[in-house]
Amino acid sequence: MAKISPFPALRYNLSQVNAQEVLTQPYDKITPAMQEEYYARSSYNLVRVILGKPEAGDGDSANVYTRAKRYLHDWRASGVLTQDPEPSFYLYVQEFTVPGSTATKRRSGLIAAGQLHDYADKVVFRHEQTLAKPKSDRLNLLRATRTHAGQIFMLYTDPEKKVERLLANPGAPLVDVTDDYGVRNQLWRISDAKTIAGIQDALGDKKLMIADGHHRYETALAYRDERRAAAGKTDASASYERVMMTLVNTADEGLAILPTHRVVHGLKNLSVPDFLNKISPDFEMEQIEDGKKTLAEASSGTNLRLISKNGNYFLRARPESVNRKLAHLSPAQRELDVIVLHKMLLEGALGMSEESIRNQEHIHYVREADEATERVRKGEAEMAFLIEPVRIEEMEAVAFAGEVMPQKSTDFYPKLLSGMTFYSLE
Repeated sequence: MAKISPFPALRYNLSQVNAQEVLTQPYDKITPAMQEEYYARSSYNLVRVILGKPEAGDGDSANVYTRAKRYLHDWRASGVLTQDPEPSFYLYVQEFTVPGSTATKRRSGLIAAGQLHDYADKVVFRHEQTLAKPKSDRLNLLRATRTHAGQIFMLYTDPEKKVERLLANPGAPLVDVTDDYGVRNQLWRISDAKTIAGIQDALGDKKLMIADGHHRYETALAYRDERRAAAGKTDASASYERVMMTLVNTADEGLAILPTHRVVHGLKNLSVPDFLNKISPDFEMEQIEDGKKTLAEASSGTNLRLISKNGNYFLRARPESVNRKLAHLSPAQRELDVIVLHKMLLEGALGMSEESIRNQEHIHYVREADEATERVRKGEAEMAFLIEPVRIEEMEAVAFAGEVMPQKSTDFYPKLLSGMTFYSLE
């Protein structure tokens, strides 16, 4: 099952740089405005490596990837990045307020080098689909830098919390930084041999499920296969046989999954009354006054909330319709609101293709319900579908069955900061 190893991480030398000025959100969460801000903060900001700016005259010999390689080389040579003296695990704790509430949570994770497994091995499981373009970009970066600067967010299940007990008194943190979202991020190095052995034993029988980082995990697999082919053999001890990951227990009280709402725009000749009439055989509809009820307060069986200029509705999928129209899917998938939304409403009633949805041709993904609603009110969209977050039990049922959900089905909060640790493959 899961095989994890300590590693001597590269880390920013905080006697030379300010952590708040060099660490970033994951590459796929960095907007153009954030990229500009990161560039301005420090000449050592990690964005130059994980999401560099194209320049005039870029080509095969000079591009974002070659520059990323040069930055890492120069930072190591100048002592901005230094390597820990011995293989270690790293305790990574985040304290945060859940968006849209006043609830404060604390989530703990263990950064380690985890053995790469093909999905067919049934050790690492995915739960979402991936796209070719992001994987190609990440593979080019990994080929150039031979370094992982961000962690794959992995989940395992241990109600007894064996790892947490081993790490109960870590001492003073090496890193203590608050990010742009008000999340406090702390890091400790765990190098005690007995503790390391205990952690490996505690996780040795666990299955792992990717929470965030599907593209980067599959990139690491592709890179491993390239290196195996070049070597003409498999060397289990090779650094490229592993990837840096943060492992979080599904029993952690700080595990938070947020909903991602769907905003529909740009569909020609879309009539909301016609849409409602079309879905009426398959959905019970309850018209509601704006803002009077949340999904959580709605009647049992509510799948979705529809926001439109013609009115707002709770949509309750009829079980017999779900079972008939989604008979080709497993029971675990048929129980998911996001599957009902995609298959019966977006693809079915609205006629969108899976490809157009993947390409986000008529779909925007929005975290905040108020933002989704406002886009409809302003006429920027025809309708919005508000959903409740996927529960971890639902996610496990789909993943362990070897199935996948649509993109943006889960939004784990907060994201893991990139640059807390680096895993060099050289």
